Parts: sequence; structure tokens; C-alpha cells
Amino acid sequence: MVTVYHNPRCSKSRQTLELVKSQGIDAQLVLYLETPPNTAELAILVKKLGISAEQLVRKSEQVYKDNFRNMEMTAAQWLEAMSKYPKLIERPIVVNGDRAALGRPPENVLEIL
Repeated sequence: MVTVYHNPRCSKSRQTLELVKSQGIDAQLVLYLETPPNTAELAILVKKLGISAEQLVRKSEQVYKDNFRNMEMTAAQWLEAMSKYPKLIERPIVVNGDRAALGRPPENVLEIL
């Protein structure tokens, strides 16, 4: 089962979802702004992506600029922040089994499909 952590208001997220569908895949959608992943789920995503928790943070978001800019935080603290403020989560994330990819650019996800 392929899962897409999706924000319908984001053009890259919409493009990535269309790319997944064009491969004949009926993906499960997670509207993460409505149902934010908890810290354990985020830790699994970070591991599957092969990046640090901080690398999953959208630093262009106002919530980052207002609350977290220039802060030194542990991985656990970043996971907690993303769970509390899901706008901080980079998007879209596509998960296929034990692998995941960020859809920036959307073509990045092809290697895990």
C-alpha cells in the first residue's frame, strides 16, 4: 500500500499525487494538517526518508519563523514541534513499504514506486 501525506492546497503535493495515480496506484491519502502524525509516526517517516528530523521541517513557514528560527533542538524536540504544528512538515511524503520519498520535485517519488 502506497500512502501519500498530502496537503491539497500545495501544488507540489497535488502534482505528486497525480504522478502516483498516473502509475496506476490508488494511494491511501493522509491529510496530515487535519490528522497530524504523532511523534512516533514522524520518527518512522524520518527513518524511512533517511533524513534527520530537522531536515523534514519547512523553514519557510511562518510558524517556524515565529517559534523556532535559530533554535538548537534535538530530534525529539523537532518531532514534537511537527506533531504540534503540522504545517512544519515538509510535503508531500510518499511511503511505499519501508521506503519513503519527498515529492520535491514530484519525480523523486518514482524511485520508490
